[in-house]
Amino acid sequence: MSWAQSTCIGLWGKSPVACASTRSHLMRKMMEYLYKLCGQEYLGFSNATFQSERDTGDRNFAIGYYLKEKKCFPEGTDLITCLDFYFQLCSIEVTCESASVLVATLANGGICPITGEHVLSPEAVRNTLSLMHSCGMYDFSGQFAFHVGLPAKSGVCGAILLVVPNVMGIVCWSPPLDKLGNSVRGIHFCQELVSVFNFHNYDNVRHFVKKLDPRREGGEVKAKTVINLLFAAYSGDVSAMRRFALSAMDMEQKDYDYRTALHVAAAEGHVEVVRFLLESCKVNISPKDRWGNTPMDEAVRFGHQEVVQLLQEYDGKFVPARKNGKNTTTSEENLEGMV
Repeated sequence: MSWAQSTCIGLWGKSPVACASTRSHLMRKMMEYLYKLCGQEYLGFSNATFQSERDTGDRNFAIGYYLKEKKCFPEGTDLITCLDFYFQLCSIEVTCESASVLVATLANGGICPITGEHVLSPEAVRNTLSLMHSCGMYDFSGQFAFHVGLPAKSGVCGAILLVVPNVMGIVCWSPPLDKLGNSVRGIHFCQELVSVFNFHNYDNVRHFVKKLDPRREGGEVKAKTVINLLFAAYSGDVSAMRRFALSAMDMEQKDYDYRTALHVAAAEGHVEVVRFLLESCKVNISPKDRWGNTPMDEAVRFGHQEVVQLLQEYDGKFVPARKNGKNTTTSEENLEGMV
């Protein structure tokens, strides 16, 4: 049991005077905890908001008394004091900057990215993000999960706290609200964000429309894919080549010396790999490397007659695909032969 849970249970069963003292202590602890989540950035309290919440919280009082009638609280609970504590929590102030650090801490598995302090356990982060994903946007939560697919929490002040797990936390603030109490522009921003970047929870399923992925380091990832592709061609691993093609990898990628997988497979005499590249991936049959050599030149040089015959058979059959008015060929456009 956490300190917050044990203190709350103590708060429920105490006298009004003891409850006020315990509530004050608990509020200080909560502020200290949130201060760590915000990376020591701004955190304040609005007494005017607290008074307003208390004076206009009829629905919260009604829900509280209904829950009390249904025996949802321990015996002897001081409901008014508990609601006061809730109203105090609703009156905590943050800026967009400090709140963004808070949600970045959630995105970072509970470790504050500014201070490096381990504030939350991974289990607590998982449970928090699950709640945000399922009910963080009031009655719009289902549609938000469908269209945006990210855990978020909105407030009637016009703020939306958005978490992109393992990437970043975002806070946007725009006061005009829709009929459900969410920021109109904030929701529009979130929808536009996932329309450009592959942040939606299900954007990365295989064969899905490719979006920008800022999590990838372009040069490093490209180098790794080229190495993996050429090594599979070198070792004659047709299964690996098929996996690469199905994941929409460009099967005509070139290394530093402008050598392609077809060059390597032809030089090593791997007939099945050459056949797969020509039949299923429809790659260019005569790309030239740094020295002007084609796959046919490689097959002839190393005496792989079966590969030479196969290349001769497919010579002249290559037709570049047209994309944006230009002649290009990508494996993504040539997968029809594999499906």
